[in-house]
Amino acid sequence: MIEPGSTDGMNGSERTTGRLPWDAPDRVSRLAGVELAGLVSEVPLDAVTITAVPVNDPSEPATLGPSLMATFPGLLDAVRGNIVTGWYFDTGHDARADRVAVLGSRAAERLGINRVDSQPFIFIGDSSYTVIGIIDGMERRSDLLDAVVVPMGSARADFGLTGPDELQIRIALGAGKVVAEQAPLALDPNAAQNFEVQAPSARSGLRENVQADVNVISLILGVLALVAGGLGIANVTLLSVMERVGEIGLRRALGATKRNISSQFMVESVVIGLLGGLIGAALGVFAVVIVSPIQQWAPVVDPWLAAGSALLGAVVGLAAGVYPALKPSNIEPIVALRGGN
Repeated sequence: MIEPGSTDGMNGSERTTGRLPWDAPDRVSRLAGVELAGLVSEVPLDAVTITAVPVNDPSEPATLGPSLMATFPGLLDAVRGNIVTGWYFDTGHDARADRVAVLGSRAAERLGINRVDSQPFIFIGDSSYTVIGIIDGMERRSDLLDAVVVPMGSARADFGLTGPDELQIRIALGAGKVVAEQAPLALDPNAAQNFEVQAPSARSGLRENVQADVNVISLILGVLALVAGGLGIANVTLLSVMERVGEIGLRRALGATKRNISSQFMVESVVIGLLGGLIGAALGVFAVVIVSPIQQWAPVVDPWLAAGSALLGAVVGLAAGVYPALKPSNIEPIVALRGGN
């Protein structure tokens, strides 16, 4: 949302420092990330009332009628509104300043109008306007549900509207920051500071909470995978020790020390862990490179993260091989030779 900025005047009142141009939707629609845009302005009625009948009964108590809003045709889609019945006015209505009106659902209920096929009229002061549609939804401007909406051209011709109050912009996901920086420049390059911009933040609290939960789950799954991998390496190393008891005894008989035997199996565990880490890192990189173009994403791979994953596999292999490596070093040569035979 963009609106003219305001500053404190000398007498303490607010003074508008900028004015939205009438072609503001066309100017911002050229920006990347802008999907739809539309102008909206409240029309001051003063003593003018909005009724569904041309007769004003002075004996009836005064009631607060619906407000009067002026918009461009593109506003409905920009604020995610929908048509309940009838249709919204178009650029032709606006250019000709036709006296047509669209009612918000609550305003229509208040005026007693629920269908437009018979072309009902409402009266804004002494002027009659043909009701061509009833709208609902309005995720961003729910106040329009209580208003009578007329084209900007009609408001300029009949009520002397001098300028729009607000520009509503529908943006693509994640484009809020860029549009907020570029939209004031597109509206007025020489006085971009005269506009106030309200844009959704790049990260919401809900998104951060969900991302934190996903990170915790991923961390837990990663730790479980490392533990499972370490247990697998330990089992493979223990199985290798059991199958090579004779070799261990022969090496001990030929003068190999306990340290030599332990180092041999420790190196084997580290190599197994390193190979597992390299294979896992390679599969992860290939998955990113292959999936990203399919999803129309830009692949981003951190080489240090891939290298760290391989080294982490070696560390897991080292930790998993400690116990299996110590076990054969304590076997006596004669016992090992008998077991090998």
